[in-house]
Amino acid sequence: MTGSVVAVSSNGAYSFTKPNRPGIRLLAGLGVEGDVHAGVTVKHRSRVRQDPAQPNLRQVHLMHAELFDELAAAGFAVEPGQLGENVTTRGVDLLALPVGTLLHLGAEAVVEVTGLRNPCAQIDAFQPGLLKQVVGRDEAGAVVRKAGIMGVVRSGGGIRPGDAVTVTLPPEPHRPLERV
Repeated sequence: MTGSVVAVSSNGAYSFTKPNRPGIRLLAGLGVEGDVHAGVTVKHRSRVRQDPAQPNLRQVHLMHAELFDELAAAGFAVEPGQLGENVTTRGVDLLALPVGTLLHLGAEAVVEVTGLRNPCAQIDAFQPGLLKQVVGRDEAGAVVRKAGIMGVVRSGGGIRPGDAVTVTLPPEPHRPLERV
């Protein structure tokens, strides 16, 4: 399974959106260089309030550009970085990947997938009604989260738009993604 990087984004300050950049650098065990969410321990404000010593399983936020296409069809205009993701991809079904999948981004960087992003009410503050588009329920009533995946950096390196994304699945049995 292969795809490509559409955009890369980072922000050194807490903000819902992250500006697009010409490139970002991933740092092994930390996340995106200069990004407010980089670190060994959790940096998301809600997680810090719960337990600031817990490991940061959300070092890198990846989102599939296909979601933006779906949102556009529903009347929402969303651009890469606007939902807070660091890496926007196309051509890889991120939500279908199992825990432990390795995403090779560009020539050197490797991100290990840890789980699903759990979208919060800030999404509705960005665009009213958007939260219902990225979180819903399937036919059985189970919650479906579509706002991307989270991962930790296993190998650092630079990433730029246009770089390849290749997928290495973990050994079976595969564990489905859950919120992290």
